Amino acid sequence: MKAILFVGHGSKDREGNDQVRQFIESMRSYWDKSILVQTSFLEFEKPTVNQGIDVCVEKGADHIVVIPIMLLQAGHSKIHIPAAIDEAKKKYPVVQFTYGRPIGVHEETFEILKTRLIEIGENLDHPDPDTAVLLLGRGGSDPDANSDLYKISRLLWEKTNYQIVEPAFMGVTNPLVDEGIGRCLKLGAKKVIILPYFLFTGILIKRLEEMVVPFQQQYPDVEFKLAGYFGYHPKLQNILVDRVEEALQDEVKMNCDTCQYRVNAMEYVHHHHHHDHDHDHHHHDHDHHHEHEVQKAGERR
Repeated sequence: MKAILFVGHGSKDREGNDQVRQFIESMRSYWDKSILVQTSFLEFEKPTVNQGIDVCVEKGADHIVVIPIMLLQAGHSKIHIPAAIDEAKKKYPVVQFTYGRPIGVHEETFEILKTRLIEIGENLDHPDPDTAVLLLGRGGSDPDANSDLYKISRLLWEKTNYQIVEPAFMGVTNPLVDEGIGRCLKLGAKKVIILPYFLFTGILIKRLEEMVVPFQQQYPDVEFKLAGYFGYHPKLQNILVDRVEEALQDEVKMNCDTCQYRVNAMEYVHHHHHHDHDHDHHHHDHDHHHEHEVQKAGERR
């Protein structure tokens, strides 16, 4: 029997974890009833990845497809999930494991971002020339993931008519939100739209919601708008279905499950996550290239 084990990041915020579970449950109808579908988490919530694998095996799975529900390729998808799979392979030597790719740079993510802009009243064909979009990611110590947010912000600029699209991060690395807003204002923005590059709600999203009012007070002549995070968008379902199907058909492109650097990196990364610590990205200098599903950016309209 085949099983699909989705791996969410996990949050200290129960609502965010519940959203992950509900979203996966809403996708259940995409696959034959004979395929087992389970949800697990990396940290702050159970079941863990290894516990999720145990459940799949206990229910009769002999082929487990592990799919990370993560936007960008960073330490979690490169190191921590593959490490859990390595442990499971030793524990269950007769079970086949296929590790799928995280969401990465995917065409459908731009449709989600456009939808969130339209929802707050933006005219994507004719946006105000003094409007800036601040694309806000989680931020981490993995340069590969951080650079992907820059790539995504550039592609969003290519695919819309906004004059200013700037990337920023909630934590760990620069530019942080304050600096990102400062850049937008120096470029002449009179309205700043904060566009979260987050899958579901959680501590950081709720913190962001509280930050908007002080920004408005600090810059009374500037209009600030906060767009919605990805959430239950049907395009997000399409992306994850793509990731599952390529794994089920054994068409997964290069990922860290086969990376020669990952084993050596394990000597320096403590990959066993606990459920009582603050979010911490572990540094991983990952020195090979990952394939991304990105069409060549077209001519600016």
